[in-house]
This record gives sequence, C-alpha cells and structure tokens, in this order.
Amino acid sequence: MSKLYIVPTPIGNLEDMTFRAVSVLKTVDLILAEDTRTSGKLLKHYNITTPMQSHHMHNEHKTVSHIIMKLKNAETIALISDAGTPAISDPGFLLTRACLENNIEVDCLPGATAFVPALVNSGLPNDKFVFEGFLPVKKGRQTRLLLLAEETRTLIFYESPHKLIKTLSHFCEYFGEDRPISVSRELTKLYEETIRGTAKELLGYYTNKPPKGEIVIVVGGKSKI
Repeated sequence: MSKLYIVPTPIGNLEDMTFRAVSVLKTVDLILAEDTRTSGKLLKHYNITTPMQSHHMHNEHKTVSHIIMKLKNAETIALISDAGTPAISDPGFLLTRACLENNIEVDCLPGATAFVPALVNSGLPNDKFVFEGFLPVKKGRQTRLLLLAEETRTLIFYESPHKLIKTLSHFCEYFGEDRPISVSRELTKLYEETIRGTAKELLGYYTNKPPKGEIVIVVGGKSKI
C-alpha cells in the first residue's frame, strides 16, 4: 500500500532518533533526503541501507509529480530533512499537499524539532505561542516586525548566527529594549547554550561574543498591561 512517511531526524544528538523512525526508514522503498551526504551519515549510523533520492527546496517543485507517480505505483516513501521535522522551515509541505490531493496516505511520525525544547526551556509563557520560523530577509521584514510588535503571545523564530545581531537590534527597535528574550543555540549538541535576558542585554552579549551554530529565539509577547 502506498504511503508517504514524514520522519523527524535528530537536531544534533543521534540518540534522539526514535525506534519507530529507524524501523520506517529500514522498511520503505525510498528515502527522500534534503542532503543525501548529511543524511548518509545518519543512515550509516543506524545501518539503514534503503536507497536515497535528493529532495530539497531547489528541486521539490520539479520532483513532486515524479514522486507522486512512484507512490501511485504502490511504493512507500519516507521524507527526511537534514535535522528535525520535515516541513517545519524545511521542504515537505508541497509533497504532503500533493499526496493529499491524490488520496495518498500521509503519516507524520512524532520526533525532534528545535523550537519545542527552546520554548519550554526559555521560561517564557508557552500555553499560547506563535511560530514564525525565519523572518523575511529584506522585502516585508519591516511590515512583519510592526505586526508582531503587537502580538501578546510568545514568539518563536529561527535564525542563522551571522544574522542574529541584526535581528536582535531589530527586536530592540520594534519590540522595545526591555522585551524578554531567550536565545538557544546548538540544541542537544555538546556546546548547547541558552541565554536569557532583555533584548538590549542579549544584543550586548552576542555583540561581544559572536554566536555559532543553529539558533532559536523565543520572545515574550507584548504585555497586556
């Protein structure tokens, strides 16, 4: 029976791979990987020999129809990204939508995703939150920040290390220097670190200590008072 499996992979620590994820990757006919070289290391670690095919943001528009044909021929396929859960700031949405439009079953496994531990570990309210992913680099950035400045729920962003200073400076400008923020980087890895403070304090901290690694920023919502 044809089926697409969405399979989360570890964001750093390989021990975060689930037993079910390993089982699925060993039994499907094909694995779609964002970067076959990166994923190859993970598959080798778990002795997974299933064939892989590249599926990333630069080719997914072209490959979706071909993958749907494979699934209609009763193949089972797993989609993985370099780290975390596919379709969360990674390729996956287009293929999932195409499967549902063609009445092909989709099964998303639970597993690693970076923003959940960052949110819980931030100490900021997590009963209601807004996941923003990456902010627009140029076009639409100011408009988005002005809108989010009024948001009362906790905000979650992904950011690259070389853009963190710019983003924190924008948070100071649009959200206010006293807005509470938590920055988590290298989650689950050897040099994992979470720094908490005001927007101004974190801007000063990372200006003096340029960050490395993958980053999740958690921002307290606008005070209702």
